[in-house]
This record gives sequence, structure tokens and C-alpha cells, in this order.
Amino acid sequence: MAKKKGPKLPEGVQVITKNRKARFDYTVVDEVEAGVVLRGTEVKSLRDGKIQLVDAYAMIENGEAYLHHAHIAEYSNASVFNHDPVRTRKLLMHRREIERLNAKVREKGLTLIPLDVYFKNGRVKINLGLCRGKATYDKRAAIRDRDEKRDLRGDE
Repeated sequence: MAKKKGPKLPEGVQVITKNRKARFDYTVVDEVEAGVVLRGTEVKSLRDGKIQLVDAYAMIENGEAYLHHAHIAEYSNASVFNHDPVRTRKLLMHRREIERLNAKVREKGLTLIPLDVYFKNGRVKINLGLCRGKATYDKRAAIRDRDEKRDLRGDE
């Protein structure tokens, strides 16, 4: 059986992780790319793919964006200079972009959820989704659609 191929990534992009649960639990209204301020041991741990975005979210505080509850595992080869795995990390975006997202989050009850983390030309980037929570019946419809597509392809 042949391996399923995903979408072709642009040159210089290496995906670290995807938050598959986010697309199931939320409807993504808009997406935005942001840089992340990291320490050296965090980058080394990310190169090993040791990050979890399960309960992670982004917030805008005092005109700056921050990533909360993203778990980057401690780097095994570091000693006393290791990082706190669940620390709050600053996100790098243009001021106007932050203001636009802040207005949408305040007005419409949307949330900023990390969708993907990847290396782009050697720098860690995060793809944030401006998301609205799905109701239970929406999730059931998504499961039904996924099962129907699987049946049409003949996979089981």
C-alpha cells in the first residue's frame, strides 16, 4: 500500500507538530503566522519534535501576544541551564496584526489557538488560528463526513 502524500510544503519549511484536535474542536475563521521567542534548549528540544499543543492557547496582554500552556519538553543533554517546560512564551507579530486580532477576540468571542509549529528558514514559527468553538452536533457531523470519505476511498 502506498504512503499517503500530504500537501507540498514550501521550500525551507519543516513541520514540527500539528494540533489536530484544534481543527476538530474549533472552526477556524482566520489564520496568522507568528514567530516565537525561545531559549536555546527549547529550540534543541523542538528539533527533536518534543512539543505538545493540547491545551495551548494565545492571549493578547498589554499590546503583546503570548503563548500559554504549550509544553516543550526539557532538553535531555542540558544540565542546570534547562528551561521551564510550560512557561509563557512571547509571540512576534506586527503591531497592527496584534491590534486586529485583539479586536476580533474581544468583539466576537473568538479564541487564538495554535494550529501548527514549524521551522521556516531555520526559525521557529507558529500558525495561530482565530477559532470559534464547535457544538457537539458539529463534531458528530465532522466524524460522519470523515467516515463517509473513508468508505468511499475503500480504506478500513
